Amino acid sequence: MIRAVLFDYGLTLVTFAYPHEELLEVLREVWPTLPPGTPPPEQLMTRVLEPLEERLQGLGEDEVDYMSVYEAAWRAAGVDVPRGTLYEILDREQQVWDRAARPSPHAVPVLAELRRRGKRTGIASNAPFPPEMLQRQLRTVGLAAHLDAAVFSSEIGRRKPAPELYLTALERLAVPAAAALFVGDRADWDYDAPRSLGMQAVLSTELARTPAPPGVPTIATLTELLELVP
Repeated sequence: MIRAVLFDYGLTLVTFAYPHEELLEVLREVWPTLPPGTPPPEQLMTRVLEPLEERLQGLGEDEVDYMSVYEAAWRAAGVDVPRGTLYEILDREQQVWDRAARPSPHAVPVLAELRRRGKRTGIASNAPFPPEMLQRQLRTVGLAAHLDAAVFSSEIGRRKPAPELYLTALERLAVPAAAALFVGDRADWDYDAPRSLGMQAVLSTELARTPAPPGVPTIATLTELLELVP
């Protein structure tokens, strides 16, 4: 019997559109506080923030220290400020992303119903940003109150498909792998890897950007999950 359901986060429970104008506005607001000679906000956008998106693609199983990557990006653009200042700028950027996150309309009802049925719910997701900012985002989008655990790769230093992320989430939910179902959008991270650890798994195509491989079980919306977890 399934006692817990673990979810991926991005493109499973929530989706995002890159908030270009809102991020640019943050840069405009902080620019007067930065050292003389700092490139204008428009250049910071193209030389610092936008390239960071590409740098986060294709990472291995060891999570990066995002603050170090962030600091290096600013220095490469010719801006050298204390890490504490950069943390504050990053925090303002992440608040923009908090507002940009769009949960599936089915996410909260499904999570609430699963818990009503006595199932434990959690997240196990790759995300390199500071854990405290990610946990705040869960509160902002209204998911935190419906979760028993949320584990991000930045907290434990390992990324899916490394087993540590899944196992940490299972430990916090206090359920064995055989009693858990994993729901995500990627076959390698969210189907193959959980199954290799003894979990059941299914892919949700509701927010996914790539189709599921042939033969992999899928649900079209999160609401169909309730048929699998009585």
